[in-house]
Amino acid sequence: MIHAIAWLGVGVAALIAGAELLVRGGAALAARLGISPLLIGLTVVALGTSTPELAVGIEAAIQGNGSLAVGNIVGANIINILLILGFSAALRPLAIQMQTLRLELPVIVLAAVTLFAFAWDGVLSRLEGVLLVTMGAAFTLALIHAARRESFKVKREFAREYSVRRLPGRQAVTEFLMLIVGIVVIVAGADWLVDGAVALARLWHVSDAFIGLTIVAIGTTTPELVTTIISTIRGERDIAIGNLIGSSVYNILVILGVTSITSTGGIDVGSHLIRVDIPVMVGVALLCIPVFLSGRQISRIEGGLFVSAYAGYLSYLIIERT
Repeated sequence: MIHAIAWLGVGVAALIAGAELLVRGGAALAARLGISPLLIGLTVVALGTSTPELAVGIEAAIQGNGSLAVGNIVGANIINILLILGFSAALRPLAIQMQTLRLELPVIVLAAVTLFAFAWDGVLSRLEGVLLVTMGAAFTLALIHAARRESFKVKREFAREYSVRRLPGRQAVTEFLMLIVGIVVIVAGADWLVDGAVALARLWHVSDAFIGLTIVAIGTTTPELVTTIISTIRGERDIAIGNLIGSSVYNILVILGVTSITSTGGIDVGSHLIRVDIPVMVGVALLCIPVFLSGRQISRIEGGLFVSAYAGYLSYLIIERT
């Protein structure tokens, strides 16, 4: 028991550290290549904070624990919106930008419904993985197009956070090393986390999906939580929303898509995930529509209700699945 928990803890710590290195190095290199701070925040950072889910998903798929991989993504998205976004809004109301209403909101709903449809037969095939990744690429192109029309206020906010500092040329080498080391640490951390999670599942006599939905999902969403808290403290609220919604979209379309492609026979999806957890994720995405459109903000009360809803869902998992 102690051994499994230790590996789990080390794995989570490695994922957090690796994601931080990858995001910092990747964002700095992207800026040096002339990519705008807004696009860096919406794509590089959103993808970077989702790399723990990717590493865990591939490692779980290789080990034949498909339900853990899917549970991790489903649990991470539920946490991103209900717990992290809700907690941020509970601290201070979150204004919703037009780009979120016109692009990210429809896409997160479409991605969630698509995953539900693909998983209905109990397997995510390689072809379905390719389709998900294709949708992810289309979403990225749409982000690039939409970023050109973004407001000056939002562009300035992202510029403060992600503009490159003019440093000596050797700094580029340091940034590249940060990127590589971050990837290596994330891969190692994913291996330790999956090993520890599977061991706990066997010791506690619970399913891999349960571990993925709870412990692993909470561990892999830590980068998003840290980014959101820091953005909230600094008053950079658009970064907080963009990172959470963007990461949730990439989790389904790119992360789960790539994971499905890497598995020879596709990924098995457990019955509980199909009947309960994926529908909950779809419901959470649909819930965002009236909440985001009502006054174009998430109020403190709505944020508190989001957090309470996650507490209720987590309680259900613990009571019914253990």
